[in-house]
Amino acid sequence: MTGDIILVGLIIIGIAGRSPIIATAACVLLIVKLVHLDRYLPAIERRGLELGLLFLTFSVLVPFASGRIAPKEIAQALSSWPGWLALTGGAIATYVNGKGLELLKLDPQLIVGLVIGSILGIVFFRGVPVGPLMAAGITAILFKVFALISERLG
Repeated sequence: MTGDIILVGLIIIGIAGRSPIIATAACVLLIVKLVHLDRYLPAIERRGLELGLLFLTFSVLVPFASGRIAPKEIAQALSSWPGWLALTGGAIATYVNGKGLELLKLDPQLIVGLVIGSILGIVFFRGVPVGPLMAAGITAILFKVFALISERLG
């Protein structure tokens, strides 16, 4: 019952914050619960992130598959400074995601804060929820920064 109330609250927050993704996700989960398909919730939790990332990757790769981006354009993009910055950004993002995975393995209850923070980011900052690993990675970086600051102050 508590989960239902939280989901209804998230639907309201999603609608009020004009975040159809939050509202839709909460609605679908509430329907899953109300039609007594709760047994699928662990599978949704376990595989939902993978499916979301899969569809996100599909949308990013469509221009390659449709032929809108030719090999010549790829070579041009990778021979420019914005292209090199994009390569660097991708490499840094995967490194940060790895640190986030390490942090979640050490302290799994951090996921609660990451989820609430992601909801706040979606609703109030028009953010896009691309995954808890990046949020955990940024949290890992923040932990290191705060540890360095407190070490110097203390």
